[in-house]
Amino acid sequence: MTWTTQPRSRSGQLAAIIKGTGPKVLLIHGVGLRAEAWTAQVDALAKDCHVTAVDMPGHGESSRLSEGPQGTGPGLAGYTDAIVAILDEPAVVIGHSFGAMIALDMATRHPGKVVAVAALNAIFQRDTAAKADVRARAESLDGVTVADPTSTLNRWFGSDTSAERDACQGWLCEVNARGYRDAYRVFASRDGPSEEALRSLHCPALFLTGADEPNSTPDMSRRMAALAPKGRAEILPGAAHMLPMTHAAQVNEILKHFIQDIAK
Repeated sequence: MTWTTQPRSRSGQLAAIIKGTGPKVLLIHGVGLRAEAWTAQVDALAKDCHVTAVDMPGHGESSRLSEGPQGTGPGLAGYTDAIVAILDEPAVVIGHSFGAMIALDMATRHPGKVVAVAALNAIFQRDTAAKADVRARAESLDGVTVADPTSTLNRWFGSDTSAERDACQGWLCEVNARGYRDAYRVFASRDGPSEEALRSLHCPALFLTGADEPNSTPDMSRRMAALAPKGRAEILPGAAHMLPMTHAAQVNEILKHFIQDIAK
């Protein structure tokens, strides 16, 4: 499939692709991407749902968030609060990678706005080496020049060429350098939801990742699901980090059933 730029609606400083009618679904992409990364999910879910795929602050057509104290950049709560503000009623919130971190934070701190949460390729309690690697990558970003996306693309896709890889390369090369740095620093500084937050998560929670995912590992998803009272984990064979794009048909079926089960 192709990932062409789609028209946006605006809500304050944020832009979003909005399609369909029915139960509310909110999609939040990961660092360096944009709402089009969810194209396959928007097309599939909008047949039965009102779907909003938001451009994360500082990405796509959304404005950056304000700096924190002493120019420290926004924190996780800043991203979560900016995105939850576009919801006029409770929604099923689905996030990928950093978007999953935001989605879980939203479900924890704004439970009245979250009917259920699906965390795709979510991190949880990184090991020492993984923490060092992601923090080193964050520290290498200067917020002025666009980072060479090659190493990122190799982590996500390996060395093989594909339409999915080409689409992500384009987005990573076009992203606002400062917006990318801000988001990546938050992603690197956090270790996913706390165990306490997961235990307090009383809405249905799906934790989905790829069997070949080295960073947001299957073990992470299983441990989070075990802690959440209504949690469950699903692991896609042969999939890695960009499974919403590379394994769209399987992901769409899983998400459709998740949303249908909530409505029963």
